[in-house]
Amino acid sequence: MAALRSAAESTDGTGGMTHSWLITGPPGSGRSNVAAAFAAALVGNGPDDDHTLRLITAGTHPDVARLTTQRVIITIDEIRQLVTSSHFSPSVGRYRVLIVEDADRMTERTSNLLLKALEEPPERTVWILCAPSEADLLPTIRSRVRSVRLRVPGIESVADLIVARTGVDRVLATDAARQAQSHIGMAQRLATSEDARDRRRRTLTTVLAIRSVGDAVNAAAALLAVADEDAKAITLERDAEERDAALRSLGVQPGGTVPPALRSQLRVLEEDQKRRATRSLRDGLDRILVDVSSLYRDLLLLGLGAPTEPVNLAIRHDLERALPSVPPAAALEVLDAIATARQRIGANVAALLALEALLVTIARAVR
Repeated sequence: MAALRSAAESTDGTGGMTHSWLITGPPGSGRSNVAAAFAAALVGNGPDDDHTLRLITAGTHPDVARLTTQRVIITIDEIRQLVTSSHFSPSVGRYRVLIVEDADRMTERTSNLLLKALEEPPERTVWILCAPSEADLLPTIRSRVRSVRLRVPGIESVADLIVARTGVDRVLATDAARQAQSHIGMAQRLATSEDARDRRRRTLTTVLAIRSVGDAVNAAAALLAVADEDAKAITLERDAEERDAALRSLGVQPGGTVPPALRSQLRVLEEDQKRRATRSLRDGLDRILVDVSSLYRDLLLLGLGAPTEPVNLAIRHDLERALPSVPPAAALEVLDAIATARQRIGANVAALLALEALLVTIARAVR
């Protein structure tokens, strides 16, 4: 963070300013928030320019372009469009800033297109890439960026941020931050959505109840349904808003018939929304696996007598009741199986099969 602040405050190039940056950190560490704040400092009136930051967050600042994909991958056309805009001169600030969130979702071909832009950038253009780790990008890209690594913030810090943003009760914000393991976005969602909290409770209750292979198969279907509910909760409202906005821009009245000549444009929107739904479902499955991982991490640490506060402090009684059935060796076996399930889902293995394999391992591991 000090490196970013020094670069933003530099006016003569002596503060370590460079044309391309890579912000890395685990999910929930605030990569996109830091990127937006850095961009605001570069194009605005210093690091505390809240007005400029609000414009960037809303996507309305003329000198800042953000690529935030809702798909499984970033397409080459999206990067090509961003590269084209990188040659525009800044209109109100010192720099033209281009932010690529989830840069790890680029294919090799797409990454090579971005690489050419990083090799010969315009003088007043700054690229900010965000990814979980440096290893998620091509070595050639890593060699052309300056890296800044973020740490996961503490529970109290995340709770402070949630209270400041939403005004929710401090106790609720702290519980949400703990259950989300300091993942800022997920913590805010848990703090502000009773449905999200209910889905998480159902996930943990379902897994703790597994005692047989039959239970595991039924639980896999139930967890897939939970992930689907979670994905739909995120995407349905946004999909409807996008469709209404598209119809208005095409001059179609609400409830009116779409002329045949305009249907292709709506079809493109619908295809984009389907891709976003696929990613939302995968993200929902990953959240479930992270929650299950936190459950068995708690059981492992409690079984070993570690003086550590459980992530799932709200259900500590249930954890202690399950403890005799899950010795430390079994908890470790389950944690390994969760890591395998995440890899399989990331490799396009059918989600139901990956969940069934994981939960059957749980059924066999517990006493």
